[in-house]
Amino acid sequence: MSQISPSMSEKLMKRIYLDYNATTPIDPRVLEAMLPFLREHFGNPSSNHALGRAAHKAVEAARRQVADLINARPDEIVFTGGGTEASNLAIKGVIFPHLFQNVQCGPHVITSVVEHPATLQPLRFLERLGCRVTRVPVDRHGVVDVQSIRSAIDEHTKLISIMHSNNEVGTFQPIQEIGRVAKAAGALLHTDAAQSLGKVALDVHALGVDLLTIAGHKLYAPKGVGALYVRHGLALEPLIHGAAHEMGRRAGTENVPHIVGLGRACALARESLPAASGRLRALRDRLWKGLKDRLGDRVVLNGHPTESLPNTLNVSFLGRQGAELLAKTPTVAASTGSACHEGQVKLSAVLQAMGVSPEAGRGAVRLSVGRFTTESEVDEAAESLAKSASSP
Repeated sequence: MSQISPSMSEKLMKRIYLDYNATTPIDPRVLEAMLPFLREHFGNPSSNHALGRAAHKAVEAARRQVADLINARPDEIVFTGGGTEASNLAIKGVIFPHLFQNVQCGPHVITSVVEHPATLQPLRFLERLGCRVTRVPVDRHGVVDVQSIRSAIDEHTKLISIMHSNNEVGTFQPIQEIGRVAKAAGALLHTDAAQSLGKVALDVHALGVDLLTIAGHKLYAPKGVGALYVRHGLALEPLIHGAAHEMGRRAGTENVPHIVGLGRACALARESLPAASGRLRALRDRLWKGLKDRLGDRVVLNGHPTESLPNTLNVSFLGRQGAELLAKTPTVAASTGSACHEGQVKLSAVLQAMGVSPEAGRGAVRLSVGRFTTESEVDEAAESLAKSASSP
């Protein structure tokens, strides 16, 4: 009798994907939109012939689709190589012109302690060049203290950068209130909305933001494409210099297939809202109930109980380590709230900032549902995770 190899066994094992906040699969409809531009429509959008014009037309159509999702103008959308580049362009593009103007007091930026590395790391880089950065705290639910932002503002504050929703615990930030604070102070407001787009409706005017980050692979588009909303009339120093692509804000020949994919993904997201939000919330709540019913007080919620992404459930399995729990539950693909290095468990900086205890933080797991998640998968995942958490 033939043996099934470990690799074959792994392929046969049914996997339940609950890591949509890490990345989403490409929606088949997005792939279909991309394929012609990977095959016959290969022209350079800057070329003045039929192939080039077809590519240019596709890029501009995608620009309108992205703009429509956030109630922006098409000429306010700058395509980038991803969300990280978009945030770098927003932050550095605002601050670079102000560096070295005042050697005694550099430009000032306000951010939070729970931002994504795509925001935190550019700011650390700018600090080495003389920029001053204030990092405001959050409460136990991960919500930024708006009064701390207000108190931190000074005459040299050029930018406030606060994420729309937290990628780990899902908590929404009070962006509209922060926008009013920024406007009163004459500062610009950037928000990283990579996790929020497609899950909840966003309107750049209602939010009061000047810059907004979009990441394609969080939105059922491919990895390696993103966009930055730049409010009309706002001057921004480019990161990449070369030809005058993207209205002079981002040099380099456009990645037409991926841009088309992002445009289609945004159109699909716009069509599905607000029904998508309700469906995701129902799945997330079903998962939480399934875990709570089985584990009771041995599982606790991290993040805001109501003001959070409809798809995100960050929970701590008390008395367990998140990585070990997921290793014991190979059918569930999810992320932990801690990292293990050389035998030492390092807690998530976000959970630490929220004041989550080391015991709870070590057992944190982020479960995020998405467009292709089913009720039966949620039920099976709850059963499997609870079984692993209860076993010796």
